[in-house]
Amino acid sequence: MLNYTIKDLLNKGKEAVLQEVCVQGWVRSFRSNRFIALNDGSTIRNIQLVVDFENFDAEILDKINTAASLKAIGEVIESQGSGQEIEIQVQKIEILGESNPDELQSTILQPKAHSLEKLREQAHHRFRTNTFGAIMRVRNSLMFAIHKYFNENGFVYVNTPIITGSDAEGAGEMFTVTNFDLEKDLPKNEEGNVDFSEDFFGRHTNLTVSGQLEAEVAAMGLGKVYTFGPTFRAENSNTTRHLAEFWMIEPEMAFYNLDMNMDLAEDMLKYVIAYAIENCPDDLKFLSDRFDKEQTQKPQNERSELLLMERLEYVLHNNFVRLTYTEAIEILQNSKHNQKKKFKYPIEGWGMDLQSEHERYLVEKHFKSPVILFDYPAKIKAFYMRLNDDGKTVRAMDVLFPGIGEIIGGSQREERLDVLDEKMDQLGVSKENLWWYRDLRKFGTVPHSGFGLGLERLVLFVCGMGNIRDVIPFPRTPKSAEF
Repeated sequence: MLNYTIKDLLNKGKEAVLQEVCVQGWVRSFRSNRFIALNDGSTIRNIQLVVDFENFDAEILDKINTAASLKAIGEVIESQGSGQEIEIQVQKIEILGESNPDELQSTILQPKAHSLEKLREQAHHRFRTNTFGAIMRVRNSLMFAIHKYFNENGFVYVNTPIITGSDAEGAGEMFTVTNFDLEKDLPKNEEGNVDFSEDFFGRHTNLTVSGQLEAEVAAMGLGKVYTFGPTFRAENSNTTRHLAEFWMIEPEMAFYNLDMNMDLAEDMLKYVIAYAIENCPDDLKFLSDRFDKEQTQKPQNERSELLLMERLEYVLHNNFVRLTYTEAIEILQNSKHNQKKKFKYPIEGWGMDLQSEHERYLVEKHFKSPVILFDYPAKIKAFYMRLNDDGKTVRAMDVLFPGIGEIIGGSQREERLDVLDEKMDQLGVSKENLWWYRDLRKFGTVPHSGFGLGLERLVLFVCGMGNIRDVIPFPRTPKSAEF
């Protein structure tokens, strides 16, 4: 007798006919006291079990309810019905875990359509739904492809700290880490502020917003590195695009300029999307059908011009358009969309921070292609980005995708100590706290670049979902950390 996952068994197809096999999973449905649809999470597809109910104990059959778990042993036969190539003629069933039909009615495990909001309320159950199961398998495939890509391209995987004393973005929206007993009076310094010198780490520390600065350190000795881990933003933003905890992929490369950085970002995105398409055909077919149906229910002006699979293929087979921020502002200012005041945030001119609606206009309406914007105004970008010769712009880049807007943000880093110091002074970034970061520029400084890719934004795009809370197992958002 052979033990199979349902995915492996279905992939074998008719080659498995006449084999005695064992499968385990959860009941999706039980029809006519004879046909069980069983799923074990390995695939979106179910295997059909055929029960000769006249030869089975009625007590066992009574326990085969939706969501119950069981172990089945039987012979693989060619299916007589449509929709599946093979099925299992069951010889023995063992109930592993029962499911109460009355209590089932209040859960998302009952076999009917549920809203995504309902799924979020029962996050402990949603892994067993078709939609979320498909998303998680695609997410897994993308994560593996990311590691595979960097490994094949000579990168060293480094683990940067989750607890850190630096704020890489300079935004200040960080979660404090402390070992103080918050039920007691906290120690104060002479200025009346909390004295973190008495805390566990002897200084004010927080959950990381980015592993970039530490990855830069590693790149200065290892050449090409990447970090892939959780990051945290204490941004009180309840939108479909923001999370308080999310996963970031951040490569850093010594001896790379901005053009090389853009080449890498484009190549990596195409590689991982192609990998998911090749390795998750069933899940993406399901998600594509879902996305395409959803589009027909939207107002005409809000619909995607491309179906999901068309959108993914378009990214794979077209070069990303590259243009400067200055060129983008001119296009947006002169657009009919702006002149007719259709933007929620009007284009006020050079120096403004572009919003998602502006980024999506460039991608979806003007170029109808992924876009990489670069050379942004220095005043709206972080201190570590390399200043251009014009003194006004920095070597920053953003990769923009349809339906998403910004999916990657990166830059060539400032390798000149005097320029870095000047920018830190202008933006109020502490040189004392980042003495080690400055030190890198004193001993063999080199041009170097890197970028950050939010995994959830990538999964959102590939799966055609509209809310970032639906592409991470347990979303962390303001006033929400139940599971």
